[in-house]
Amino acid sequence: MAVLNKIELRGFKSIKDATLELRQLNVLIGSNGAGKSNLISFFKMLNEMMDRRLQQYIATGGRAQSLLHFGAKVTPQMEATLEFETAVGPVTYFLRLSYAAEERLVFAEETLRLLQAGGQRPKEIALGTGHFESRIGEEADKGEPSVWELRYALNHCRVFHFHDTSSTARMQQHCYVGNNKWLMHDAGNLAAVLYRLREEEGGTAYQRIVSTIRLIAPFFADFELELTGPSGREIILNWREEGSDLVLGPHQLSDGTLRAICLVTLLLLPEDDLPYLIVVDEPELGLHPYALSVVASLFSKVSNHAQVLTSTQSSTFVDNFEPEDIVVVDREEQGSTFARPDAEALAKWLEDYSLGEVWEKNVIGGGPH
Repeated sequence: MAVLNKIELRGFKSIKDATLELRQLNVLIGSNGAGKSNLISFFKMLNEMMDRRLQQYIATGGRAQSLLHFGAKVTPQMEATLEFETAVGPVTYFLRLSYAAEERLVFAEETLRLLQAGGQRPKEIALGTGHFESRIGEEADKGEPSVWELRYALNHCRVFHFHDTSSTARMQQHCYVGNNKWLMHDAGNLAAVLYRLREEEGGTAYQRIVSTIRLIAPFFADFELELTGPSGREIILNWREEGSDLVLGPHQLSDGTLRAICLVTLLLLPEDDLPYLIVVDEPELGLHPYALSVVASLFSKVSNHAQVLTSTQSSTFVDNFEPEDIVVVDREEQGSTFARPDAEALAKWLEDYSLGEVWEKNVIGGGPH
């Protein structure tokens, strides 16, 4: 598994100039507008960029100006440096995007730095300038193992967003049963993934998911996953209540329960199905405090197999983590800052208060100023 050790970000949204060293488990806390979601949206942009949809992402989001710190007049360029530890050694990826005509961002620089064996000077690969989509894929196809590892690592930093549970959300619709290898960012193929897990390896992962959902929703009995459609290749997230044979549809799940099912499925995927970095914004939305503790426990457990970056506004959610897991996000001098709390300084406070209560008292920052 590749590990993202550090990210440096300059000129992106509220982030003027910030550095964050990542651990296996990273929980962002902070007041509204501090910049938690902006950091997560950078990884969303990275997902789109790796799929060669950067310009489409910019256009869909409105304007390139909105991605630059106080707009192009103040910040004409944004930069990012990501340092990975991969199976073939450390690899660093640097990008610099510059504001261009027609509300686009163009690559002013895209560079890879590969550590060489025997203490040699790191090898740098410049991918050129003036292009509108990343050239990492083209470079990886040339066969350099380090570049291939980097592309794979960047493709496995995945952002998940399960907030949309409306009747038109893809998680509530029929999906193609063959689209079942990776859980989609919006759980649009949730039924297909669950069907695969039920059918393979004795259904062990599937049974863990169902058992955990029952902890959160005791009325839930099991899923009813049957192939439908003209060719028998479609599937939808049907289910049953405890003590009933009546088959119900996804629209008959509450918003909170549906989000919980998405989170539980993601966090209990088999190890080989997990992204390298799991990024989730505000997973507490619509969840009961007990459900929050269950989901928090799953985040902690999955961090043994994948890195986790999540943000929260919930002190109840924070109560389930350790001080070293926390990243405090504040807004200072017109820019977002990211810092780890001092665990030793907190030790006395934690004798009398929970970590969430300490945050509420603004002892560690991350509160309104």
